[in-house]
Amino acid sequence: MARKKPEDLRSYRWYGVDDLRSFGHRSRTAQMGYDRSDYAGKPVIAIINTWSDINTCHTHFKQRVEEVKRGVWQAGGFPVEMPAMSLAEPMQKPTTMMYRNFLAMETEELLRSYPADGAVLMGGCDKTTPALIMGAISMNLPSIYVPAGPMLSGHWRETTLGSGSDSWKYWAELRAGTITQKDWNEIEDSIARSPGTCMTMGTAATMMSLAESLGFCLPGAASIPAPDSNHAKMATLSGKRIVDMVWEDLKPRDFLTRDSFDNAAVTLMAMGGSTNALIHLVAMAGRAGIKFPLERFNEFSAKVPLLANVRPSGDKYLMEDFYYAGGLRALLNELRDLLDLNSRTVNGKTLGENLQGAKIYNPEVIRPRSNPLKASGGLVVLRGNLAPNGAVIKAAATSIHKHVGKAVVFDDYNDMAARIDRDDLDVDSNSVLVLRNAGPLGGPGMPEWGMLPVPKKLLKQGVRDMVRISDARMSGTSYGCCVLHVAPESYVGGPLAFVRTGDLIELDVERRELNLKISEEELAKRKAAWKQPPRKFERSYGAIFSRHVKQADEGCDFDFLEGTTPVAEPEIH
Repeated sequence: MARKKPEDLRSYRWYGVDDLRSFGHRSRTAQMGYDRSDYAGKPVIAIINTWSDINTCHTHFKQRVEEVKRGVWQAGGFPVEMPAMSLAEPMQKPTTMMYRNFLAMETEELLRSYPADGAVLMGGCDKTTPALIMGAISMNLPSIYVPAGPMLSGHWRETTLGSGSDSWKYWAELRAGTITQKDWNEIEDSIARSPGTCMTMGTAATMMSLAESLGFCLPGAASIPAPDSNHAKMATLSGKRIVDMVWEDLKPRDFLTRDSFDNAAVTLMAMGGSTNALIHLVAMAGRAGIKFPLERFNEFSAKVPLLANVRPSGDKYLMEDFYYAGGLRALLNELRDLLDLNSRTVNGKTLGENLQGAKIYNPEVIRPRSNPLKASGGLVVLRGNLAPNGAVIKAAATSIHKHVGKAVVFDDYNDMAARIDRDDLDVDSNSVLVLRNAGPLGGPGMPEWGMLPVPKKLLKQGVRDMVRISDARMSGTSYGCCVLHVAPESYVGGPLAFVRTGDLIELDVERRELNLKISEEELAKRKAAWKQPPRKFERSYGAIFSRHVKQADEGCDFDFLEGTTPVAEPEIH
């Protein structure tokens, strides 16, 4: 493979030219204490670090960035840390999804506007992974991803706790009166024990794993728990590798193909991963100029077994157990015949080469093909007159796969919150809860409101699951019969806007259908009477979001960010 020469480096335009501007660049670099020998003729590596004091998942990134820098220095590169917007899933409102495209733009523009030859992308908390990768794909400089890794398992008394999943579970039990406030407070102090992302198979664990199956990080990197010493080693090795990637000129769009995204879809189904991944994979593929329609997910859902016995799709284990059981490499090695093993990855090898020698060490955590947790259908895309452009359900996380019930409609989240626990709410276990105005524009930002709580009156009767439908998303750590991402959303006049309390709704997972049981004439009549709500933002980033965000089935990217149309390099004057 032909290797670049120092004068071929992108940063050479800033540092290597003998003119007034380069004098300024070099003198200001000397101002920071660097000698010319520190950077002259060396790849400048931008480390896009999403650490912040408010991002609980990334608290260890202060240390990890130093380990990345160590690797860059050792390999002969010049590391430059560049902080970027930190999308802290538990803290940022109305939702981190509103700012995923913001971070993607920031990543792309940081890499374009500064003398970067390559990038290390440091993320993990739900939206940071797709945002960083989307920006890197668009800029198309050599890039490698360092996943934050999952936190350690939680423990309360004799019970192992999973973040998110057990929050929902015990919140329901508190509302039902089966645990005390003291119990709840103890759980609060026991569920998150270390740095790292949710240790259930939520969106964070899912997206870190998909990044690896796409080829964006070193083999095995996505499964390492954040506090494990191997995580620090992985960070240093990633720093070393990115320098060679620059010399080799190995860029994201050199290894990302349709087959790469198919590999990610196989991974998603086999792991019982987050429904959020459908939106993110469509968006990431769009940045690479690849169309990835929702129908592709059903194709893989039908043939890929669920092998990861990790909650919430699994019944017991967490990501720490998954790592000890062999991690992602072991799971993918069990699926070799369903993968494109010739897909390239950031370490210069193929996916097949990276899986050699991988073994399952605990077949209860990572099931063999001969004993899957579920033969197929972990995630399912639904269509019908209520979701003409698609909706999604995590079928593996519910036992309700066929149902007809009367709708109980909530016009927005506040309406739901005000009425869900009222004793006079006209609801029973057969009802279908419907939340609208919670999509990309209606939320705004498509918040994770899709796991509507079971009404308190039903919780007290022992009900713990029921059909819930919305144009919102749901935390990947959630479970239950929640139909999500209904598209088009109600806010733009999708059919969800026309549902009335008392209407019959039919869900049939096996037939992949979601239908409102009214006539076409009645549906058209309701549509004609509907009025578009006013736009929620008239200035700032919200105005950009409102004018340009696409619908869930299209990945919720901005219409002007998709594709591979080149953007000119900045002139240096």
